[in-house]
Amino acid sequence: MTAEAGEHASPAPRRRTPKPAAVVRERGLTAAQQVYQQLRADILSLQRKPGEPISEKDLAQAHGVSRTPVREAVLKLTSERLVEVFPQSGTFVARIPLSDLPETIIIRSALEEACVRHAAERATPEQVARLSAIVAHQRAMAEACDRDGFHMADEEFHAALSDTAGLPGVWALIQQVKVQIDRYRRLTLPEPGRMDRVIGEHAAVVTAIAAHDGDAAARAIKHHLEKLREGIDAYRVEEPTFFIDDRAPRPPG
Repeated sequence: MTAEAGEHASPAPRRRTPKPAAVVRERGLTAAQQVYQQLRADILSLQRKPGEPISEKDLAQAHGVSRTPVREAVLKLTSERLVEVFPQSGTFVARIPLSDLPETIIIRSALEEACVRHAAERATPEQVARLSAIVAHQRAMAEACDRDGFHMADEEFHAALSDTAGLPGVWALIQQVKVQIDRYRRLTLPEPGRMDRVIGEHAAVVTAIAAHDGDAAARAIKHHLEKLREGIDAYRVEEPTFFIDDRAPRPPG
């Protein structure tokens, strides 16, 4: 090659580092789905707190994607009432609507009472052992002060109740309606003694199922979920910026 040719030759093309899209393909997710799942998990776990601003630019950079899939993810989360978009102000993690909490607990309680009745009728020794093992795991998570691990074990326990009842679709339905409750429950975990009380309540459910006592199992799960309902107003006062009071006003008198 002549000196002149060397002066005008095009530089060798740079090798591009793999984009995060390669990870998306491996998981079978689109870019929008990946952003949606991660952002949703952050919101439900309170890693992103109610009222916290969300930067679409920062999300796009963090995931190595354009703004378009980020907007798709935000739009979906807005439809789930987990994100609020204010055109003149920005995008924020939605506050927890107080109107949702009592209603969701009532729905969940009715479904889970039916589940544990069925579970008490048909539970095998192996299924009871599995429930007991989950409660033991929860106890270990509480002793380690691992709130994330405790929450995951809590989810596993309630899913196992539906499986034991032979009604796994009930848990799938509950998951659809309990989104706001999950955020509220995360707020309750640091309360002194809260995790120990949950473990005791779960253990009571398992004892009733093991005894094939459907009535006792239903009472135990109802008591467990009602305890969650009782503390709503106290947490609203303690963390007022996390909630929005959208409840209908009570009639006078």
